[in-house]
Amino acid sequence: MSSCRHQLHVLVFPYPAQGHMLPLLHLTHQLSIRGLHITILITPKNLPILNPILAVNPSIQTLVFPFPSHPSIPPGVENLKDLGNNGNIPMINALSKLQGEIIHWFKSHSNPPAVILSDFFLGWTHHLADQLGIPRIAFYCSGAFYTAISDRLWGGDAESVKPGSELEFQDFPGAPSFTWEQAPSLFRLYRETGVGDPSFEAVKAGMAANGLSWASVFNTFEALEGQFLEHLGKKMGHPRVFSVGPLHLFKGPNESGSGEERFRASVEVLSWLDQFDDDSVLYVCFGSQKLLKKAQAEALALGLEKSGVRFIWAERPLTAQQVANGYGSAPDGFGDQVAGRGLLIKGWAPQVSILSHRAVGGFLSHCGWNSVLEAIAAGVMILGWPMEADQYIDAKLLVDYTGPRPECVTVETPCPTQMSWLRKSVSQCMGTWLRGLEQRN
Repeated sequence: MSSCRHQLHVLVFPYPAQGHMLPLLHLTHQLSIRGLHITILITPKNLPILNPILAVNPSIQTLVFPFPSHPSIPPGVENLKDLGNNGNIPMINALSKLQGEIIHWFKSHSNPPAVILSDFFLGWTHHLADQLGIPRIAFYCSGAFYTAISDRLWGGDAESVKPGSELEFQDFPGAPSFTWEQAPSLFRLYRETGVGDPSFEAVKAGMAANGLSWASVFNTFEALEGQFLEHLGKKMGHPRVFSVGPLHLFKGPNESGSGEERFRASVEVLSWLDQFDDDSVLYVCFGSQKLLKKAQAEALALGLEKSGVRFIWAERPLTAQQVANGYGSAPDGFGDQVAGRGLLIKGWAPQVSILSHRAVGGFLSHCGWNSVLEAIAAGVMILGWPMEADQYIDAKLLVDYTGPRPECVTVETPCPTQMSWLRKSVSQCMGTWLRGLEQRN
């Protein structure tokens, strides 16, 4: 313990959603192996998520606080996966109730943290850090382009943005514009229903506070988003804007964590891929949060079947309530119909390993930021189907800002329900990709 007194002590505060937690834990691992004293703030139900990083970094300490109650969060729910993206507002507000307990812990600690490293959804920790007299570093699991757009919307005169209007950013590199439906969904929700609501206003204040942080760290890289990192540095008025990604490429706790069942699943999927030619398989996945409506799922299944393309489709199992709410999955018997050419995975899939396999050449994706980075790092074509959150902005980055464009990225329609569109898009894009590879070779 005495050695810890001579190490820089960092309090890491992740946001309890998979797409937010995993990259921050990758960064935390890198900080730990470089000799920093790390404490991770977590709630009890999320503690098992830390098992992989704690197993290889036994010096990391945990600070476990009971999850604060909230009227919009059922008892026992502590992670966004059990709420969906509509749960962000109550989740952010619930976690802000930990402020008093954090201050008490800090003041009673013999070697309190010298800095807070917290997720950008926890912008209220900037004011917490001010109270404690230490700097706060904002961690962005999203890209710099998205952050620049979001920062402008939240940090400016948000109330002046009219719902339904087109959003133009003339002073940004490339002067991008977006329809209202393509705007960040949390901001749209605020403008449409949340102005004046204390819960929404607290989130707005936190988002605006992010730009005041001592430093900002992004899971991105200079070659992809250098112009937007520079733009943010000018906006924030200091050079402490750092790109450290793609974080999943750093060696550390593996993506599957512990569990023999997941290990076997990885082996089975990769063995299935081994039988196919290079770049001939399409991987289909829409992240850990997004669900398809019943008509969308049926259209996707029929489109994949009629396309003639080999594929892996990883989808989340549905609860009875989600089915009642109109969400859907692959039709019964679909896996048997496409056996040999298609593989249907219900639940977790080893995405990084799949994308890195030589047989995978395409990725039908929602364009969530982690998925975008993993596909780019693997050299896999992205066929974009953005739906919400940062996804339209991520797709625009790929289409309009990546120099020589990917062989095929399409964002023609946000919610394709016609089988013909999907069949045509999938077959044409995979065909274009393979022809391009043949020409380069």
